[in-house]
Amino acid sequence: MAKTPAGTPHDPRGAERFNEERAAYTVASAKPDLEAGLKAIRDTVKTLKPVPGVYRMLDTRGDVLYVGKARALKNRVANYTQANNLTQRLLRMVSQTRRMEIVTTNSEAEALLLEAQFIKRFRPPFNVLLRDDKSFPFILLRTDHGFPRIMKHRGARRAKGNYYGPFASAGSVNTTINALQKLFLLRSCTDSFFSRRERPCLLYQIKRCSAPCVGRIDEDGYAGLVKQAQDFLGGKSSAVQQDLERQMAKAAQDLDFETAAILRDRLRAATFIQGSQAINASGVGDADVFALASKGGQIAVQAFFIRGGQNWGHRAFFPTHTKDVEDDEILADVLAQFYEEVPPPRTILVDRELPEQPLIEEAFAASAEHRVEISIPQRGDRRKLMQQAQRNAVEALDRRLAESGTKAKTLREMAEFLELPDVPQRIEIYDNSHIQGTKAVGGMVVAGPEGYLKNQYRKFNIKTAQGNDDFGMMREVMHRRFSRAMKEDPDRETSGEKTVWPDLVLIDGGKGQMSAVRDTLEELGIEDVPLIAIAKGPHHGREGREVFHFPDGREKTLPVNSPVLFYLQTLRDEVHRFAIGAHRAKRSRAITASPLDEIPGIGPTRKRALLLHFGTAGKVRAASLKDLQRAPGVSAAVAQTIYDFYHAAG
Repeated sequence: MAKTPAGTPHDPRGAERFNEERAAYTVASAKPDLEAGLKAIRDTVKTLKPVPGVYRMLDTRGDVLYVGKARALKNRVANYTQANNLTQRLLRMVSQTRRMEIVTTNSEAEALLLEAQFIKRFRPPFNVLLRDDKSFPFILLRTDHGFPRIMKHRGARRAKGNYYGPFASAGSVNTTINALQKLFLLRSCTDSFFSRRERPCLLYQIKRCSAPCVGRIDEDGYAGLVKQAQDFLGGKSSAVQQDLERQMAKAAQDLDFETAAILRDRLRAATFIQGSQAINASGVGDADVFALASKGGQIAVQAFFIRGGQNWGHRAFFPTHTKDVEDDEILADVLAQFYEEVPPPRTILVDRELPEQPLIEEAFAASAEHRVEISIPQRGDRRKLMQQAQRNAVEALDRRLAESGTKAKTLREMAEFLELPDVPQRIEIYDNSHIQGTKAVGGMVVAGPEGYLKNQYRKFNIKTAQGNDDFGMMREVMHRRFSRAMKEDPDRETSGEKTVWPDLVLIDGGKGQMSAVRDTLEELGIEDVPLIAIAKGPHHGREGREVFHFPDGREKTLPVNSPVLFYLQTLRDEVHRFAIGAHRAKRSRAITASPLDEIPGIGPTRKRALLLHFGTAGKVRAASLKDLQRAPGVSAAVAQTIYDFYHAAG
């Protein structure tokens, strides 16, 4: 949503060389590409009207370079045709542009929301990006059952109930839910588990559930607990605690010490929830707090999530593509992308004025269906809270810079040890997992300077390798991976988050795996992708050493206390974990597979109906055509298909 596109695409040849080359870029040296980009934009301007909307700039491959919004599309897009007024960054973007896509909207606020959606979907290299692939967890109190269930929730909010959040992490949600179970004794089990119970489960025994499944509490009594939970999560925690204190005092006065002890434990749970808040947010109500810190060309945004005067966690964000973008615009972009997924509260506290702040408030209000106010706190508890957020932002950025400095040094040393021309920007690590050749799966993990790129992990179901042939499995994985790369990007032009070609391939294995990979790539005509195999050394158990195998047959080792060794081991361990997980999932699916799965046209619903009707897959196989036709949900045509599948060969 920034007025000016920002950032530079990531170049796998190395960040330092990339920046040097881009700094030397001039209009004259890029004139042919620039003219093509200007022509594409001018052609688009001819078709535009001065109406609000969102525009996307696309390169030769159709990848989105930049997403922007405008109050008047014709005027905004026309600005990009004035080459003499463009910065070097904008000239780079325009020179790569070959096509534009336009979406008109009813208002500029609607355009702002759509822009945030597109940025999150396409991850353009010239937009400020909030790099956070995980959705935020919420606590959901479901109300579509006579005895509502409390649970952790991520993703789309389709279930009927009350959502409380966001929480900063799954851990903070789990901790809060555990305390809430002690406090309000609400069930957390699934509806199917609930319906099958004949006696209380363990949660009842440890006083974390009131056991409504077996009638230990009636519906009205449970509704009272639900009401207390809603009040507590809605900010009325003091009233709930006072009510519990009155009940405990009365139980003690009546000499009902067992009930008094239960109420005492519930009060302790309430105290735990409030005492676990490291940040004093009393009197704030529902609000999100954002503070920004910048240093050394890096940005950190610290967020606190306050609901009902309780701190539900905090998280630091480190947006990318922020070079040459003003701090206030960066914070505005972060908010727009953050609230694309999370519903905004009524109050958002920030540490600086935002560009187009009334427009942002209007857009957030339309999304949340209630008034949203963005303000800079000046005094009182809110000002203290903002100062704490600012301190946390600075500290988070300092930690980030210290970690990146240490990691950058490790990566440089790794590149030197592995004899690479540059620090690798994309490392692909491979491993296979199977049991005596069955249910074999190959795993690919991707890592970069900023950590693992989990949205680019891949698994390969082994199809051609036979038996317990590790080398054959590795050859198959490599052939499938790199033959596809050659089809998709033979000239190796793709860069940034859509990178196809790795700067380093790390293989979990020894000489045999190295030979299999090297020969496979040579058959494909690929000889310039760096390959390294990592294998356990002869004294691995005692010394923790690894042996690194090079394509030319050389071997190297590292000292056991080397940070480079530790980093490479973590890469190997990550792909091992991923491959084993994929293999176990495949094995689990095979265990639960049914012979009915092989029948064409039989989906999960019909399979379930057949099994419920006949009892077993064997009885379905032995059934006559008329018996099949009598099964619920099975038409005459489907019954004929099932019968023919089992009897046609006969």
